[in-house]
Amino acid sequence: MMKKVMLAMCLLMMAMSAQVFAAGAIAVDDQEGDSADDIGYGIGFGKTRDEAAKEAMKACRKDGNKNCAVKVRFDGCGAYAVSKRYFGVGFGKTVAQAERAAMDQCGRSSCKVAVSECDD
Repeated sequence: MMKKVMLAMCLLMMAMSAQVFAAGAIAVDDQEGDSADDIGYGIGFGKTRDEAAKEAMKACRKDGNKNCAVKVRFDGCGAYAVSKRYFGVGFGKTVAQAERAAMDQCGRSSCKVAVSECDD
């Protein structure tokens, strides 16, 4: 009986110490005239949107991008769409919803989803 209690307590402590991410962010380095395939980006996750944004900036800069800026903060899924002159961001419960919202906000047929991600 004592072994079962100890095992249960160990499992509970492990579950409590596991990091749970509740938010995500996307930082991008894109300049006017860049296509969706040319932009640099970083994705980050954290317990808060601010923490996720810091991680996204680190990831973006780590890849050698110099002009990173957080464009999307999300709970669930987020997406960033871009064309040579326009961009759009989107959020949703699924990646498809987030991408559709980003494309709608971008508003041009030349727009393309550059990056999308979910926090789960």
